[in-house]
Amino acid sequence: MKTRYTVALSMIAGAALGATAIQGLHAQAKKVYLISESEVVDRNAVESWNKQIREVVQKSGGINPVFSDRVVAVLGTAPQRAVVTEYPSVEKAQAFLNSAERKATVPSREKAIKLVRQYIIEGN
Repeated sequence: MKTRYTVALSMIAGAALGATAIQGLHAQAKKVYLISESEVVDRNAVESWNKQIREVVQKSGGINPVFSDRVVAVLGTAPQRAVVTEYPSVEKAQAFLNSAERKATVPSREKAIKLVRQYIIEGN
């Protein structure tokens, strides 16, 4: 009978420990987004630019870049164009911004769009 209690208590303790560990992992799993606001310089060059930068973003660990030419202002003035890209961490987003691959795309970007503002948002 003692063995049954020991096994039962061990299972309960293990479940509690596992639940605590999972809760800790969820608390650490923050979402990180790189937001880029821009203006269109040449509408014909934008699609080519989107394709080029999407490949660089994905190689750097970026997830699902969303390109939008339809930005609706709720308060204040909306940018002409916005891109939102999810990254696993702030460090990964900054590494993308500082990467040689991204810097190599600057001439193409300048033909298509003019960056107005970029920032990283971290949340959960």
